Amino acid sequence: MIFYSVIFHLKFYKNYNRIVAQYNEKHEVIYMNVLVINAGSSSLKYQLFEMKTETILAKGVCDRIGIDGSIKHTPISNGKPVFEEKADFPTHAEAISAVIEKLTSAEYGVLESLSEINAIGHRAVHGGREFSGSVLIDDEVIVSMEKNIPLAPLHTPANLMGIRACQRVLPAVPQVGVFDTAFHHTIPAHAYIYPIPYKYYEENDIRRYGFHGSSHRFVSAKALDFLGGKAEGTKIITCHLGNGSSISAIKDGKCIDTTMGVTPLEGVPMGTRCGSIDPSLVSIIAEIEGISMQESLDILNKKSGVFGISGLSSDFRDVETAAGVDANTGDDLIDIDICERSKLALNVFCYQTAKFIGAYYAILGGADAIVFTAGIGENSPYSRTVICDYLTGLGVTVDPVKNKNRARGESLDISGKDSKIKVIVIPTDEELVIARDTMKLIGS
Repeated sequence: MIFYSVIFHLKFYKNYNRIVAQYNEKHEVIYMNVLVINAGSSSLKYQLFEMKTETILAKGVCDRIGIDGSIKHTPISNGKPVFEEKADFPTHAEAISAVIEKLTSAEYGVLESLSEINAIGHRAVHGGREFSGSVLIDDEVIVSMEKNIPLAPLHTPANLMGIRACQRVLPAVPQVGVFDTAFHHTIPAHAYIYPIPYKYYEENDIRRYGFHGSSHRFVSAKALDFLGGKAEGTKIITCHLGNGSSISAIKDGKCIDTTMGVTPLEGVPMGTRCGSIDPSLVSIIAEIEGISMQESLDILNKKSGVFGISGLSSDFRDVETAAGVDANTGDDLIDIDICERSKLALNVFCYQTAKFIGAYYAILGGADAIVFTAGIGENSPYSRTVICDYLTGLGVTVDPVKNKNRARGESLDISGKDSKIKVIVIPTDEELVIARDTMKLIGS
């Protein structure tokens, strides 16, 4: 596949220049396909967008890279069959090659040739202090990302592997980095500075950064539309609740605080992450178990949260079922043995989430809307009900019938008729945010 990309890159380059010229001349998108890449340490997720209509042409995932790999590729735009099988991916470069092969294949593809991929947008988890917005990726950007590896050692190396793999396989295609942390750069110093010796901020960039920025940005903009379209004077609390969860306070359309910190470990309890705890637990657990501090951190990242309390699963659907809750409706299940630890895990999650919402209500001086999004926020009527039940003192109520509905791609108002704050379910679309930023930067 590397040879294949070299053969076609000159043809692509001419095609790309023609497209950009048309864009600049007519000030509208004539044609642009953007490949969005989300690279993990052993996985690579992708979506291909046609940006004139913002249509997803295909999507898929390459799993277990470097182990016993597999690929699932789903054409969407032309009705071709899904492709799924085991595959050998020693590195991300082979995974990218497989993606390109599937996107352009006669049987499973949605493109005629490699030259129809006009740009690549990458989800980049940590932008550090340098990146307050999305950027065209060049050598200088890569050096800055490498410098920030200590701030996100689990994520940034994987993001860089995805970028370098695309450079190797698609050398002529421009690439854009869209940083999870960028949306939170409007947080004021009194909210992002940790109460530790100041030198760690000055010399080591240790501060609150926040994550899920593309999601908070997308759903807060949707909420503004719901509230009338003007950012000025609005106060919104966005709850991105999934296997990884974070909450943000949005004032006048800008983030002023968020729950995740210098890493994604801080904040509410999550699928396997502990969230905010007494930091001394790192050394206490290490001493109890006779392990290193890093191994103790691994426990807090990978074996804690809802999984750690329930002892069952990090998937909230499994935990809800074990707790006697219908995961689809939020109703009680009949004639089922209740797992008390699963029930406790859900209650801890909902309680801690409500605490942060209450805190953000205070610092915002009120709230016009509370937004639920991501896997749990969009799909768990039970969690939304329990969280909002804690907020009745703020005048929050939820309509029990509307709360059982699915958003199905649209914003869904689940507020009770007497609720003083709008409660809205908004499906997030982080990939579309990445595609839009990529198109904007490449088009300009």
